[in-house]
Amino acid sequence: MKRAKIYNPNKSAMQSGLGKTNKWILEFETKNPTKNPLMGWESSSDTYTELKLEFSSKELAINYAKKKKINFEIIEPKKRKIVKKSYADNFLS
Repeated sequence: MKRAKIYNPNKSAMQSGLGKTNKWILEFETKNPTKNPLMGWESSSDTYTELKLEFSSKELAINYAKKKKINFEIIEPKKRKIVKKSYADNFLS
């Protein structure tokens, strides 16, 4: 059986905004990864590993996986902890 994970991607480390984090990704797990003897890269004969499906909501991704009989694992995003700071806090300590 195919095994996949459904997750919400992290924001880019290069930007402070949260763009492109409102989608859900269904990504298949690698089976039997091997090391390429010539270049040393990890490779696999499983072509499902190259496939990433994007969905606008978690429910759509789950429904797709159930419809196609794909075993899946949901990885929930961690909640951001926002600490409000004031410029004056730099001088009050």
